[in-house]
Amino acid sequence: MYAFTSSFANPAGSPIRELFKYLSEPGMISFAGGYPASELFDVDGLAAAQARAFSLPTRCLQYGPTDGLAELKAQLIALMAQRGSPCASEELLVTTGSQQGLDLLLRVLVAPGDVVVTEQPAYPATLQALRLQQATIVTVPVDADGLDVGHLEALLREGKIATPKLLYTVPTFANPTGATLSRERRLALLKLAVEFRFVIVEDDPYGDLRFAGEAVPTMLGLTAEVPGSRDWVVHFSSLSKIVAPGLRVGWTVAPPEIARRCVVAKQTVDLCSVPWTQAVAAEYLAEGSLTRHLPKITEAYRLKCDALCQALQAKLGDAIRFHIPQGGMFVWARLAALKTSELLPNAIAEKVLFVPGTAFFAEQADEASLRLSFAAPAVTAIEEGVTRLARAMQVTLG
Repeated sequence: MYAFTSSFANPAGSPIRELFKYLSEPGMISFAGGYPASELFDVDGLAAAQARAFSLPTRCLQYGPTDGLAELKAQLIALMAQRGSPCASEELLVTTGSQQGLDLLLRVLVAPGDVVVTEQPAYPATLQALRLQQATIVTVPVDADGLDVGHLEALLREGKIATPKLLYTVPTFANPTGATLSRERRLALLKLAVEFRFVIVEDDPYGDLRFAGEAVPTMLGLTAEVPGSRDWVVHFSSLSKIVAPGLRVGWTVAPPEIARRCVVAKQTVDLCSVPWTQAVAAEYLAEGSLTRHLPKITEAYRLKCDALCQALQAKLGDAIRFHIPQGGMFVWARLAALKTSELLPNAIAEKVLFVPGTAFFAEQADEASLRLSFAAPAVTAIEEGVTRLARAMQVTLG
């Protein structure tokens, strides 16, 4: 009846959000969504920041600059410097969550048919955005040390793929695998980007959530060690996982020519991100509240991750294999004798949710894989959730 564009003729929704209808069921324990723990929100700190922000009500209630409020940009530039990833104002664009940053970047850089490389498994919303942009998706496998850069290099040098326009990666505590790209691989990837002239898209929403191991510099920070690589890195970050997703504050750091075009693209999307929440975020950061509150979050996530991993080992044993992450929100696992799509209905019946791993694959999906998020449930709920998962596995196996 309607002449939809080809991208939206038969669009697929988010496979993760399809599970959200079960969250309202009484007693459901969810390992599914990548939600931060609501009980860890710094409600008092944000309320105080909002009061300070609204002391200048017109700043909150009027339209703002497309690239972001000057005071928030100043705080984000300071935050990036603290992370070892310095940037200039003309490189930074405030976005409505980092997902908008990806959308804007695809608008200005990726035409239908352009090759975009992603790690596999990968964040489903990225795959969804790439498909709607009609990109040609090429996948590169990951292991415990992140993206297999050697595999990518072989594909490029042997001419097995066309030179990509972009490469998308979550190099620190990846969604869904929890893996962190090693420093050596990061440097090798930067060198490949310079040689083959493709943009590395570094999505970094989880980097501050480290609770074990040694910190690894961001790809953006490491550009100082690889001549010419600064021109080939676009960095996304967000306050969603470390402050509150309801703020919808993210940012993009990109070479000025890319950033300027993203600003123009954003003008046609929403004119500007919400000045009110930008002002709240600026006040919150300026007061040092994030620095004070982060240790509380990371310690809580350490305890939750430990609880999940210990319960999986104790209750499922050899029936499941997984890597223990050093931060972030996710454990990526693989079952020994089951397809997770077969397990899911019985898990739902037992009042426990997870995401089957097939949601994270662009091709050749691993049907035995699954993602478990430990961030939102309480420790007691995590332990009970794994008990329910074990019961569901017994039912599925017959």
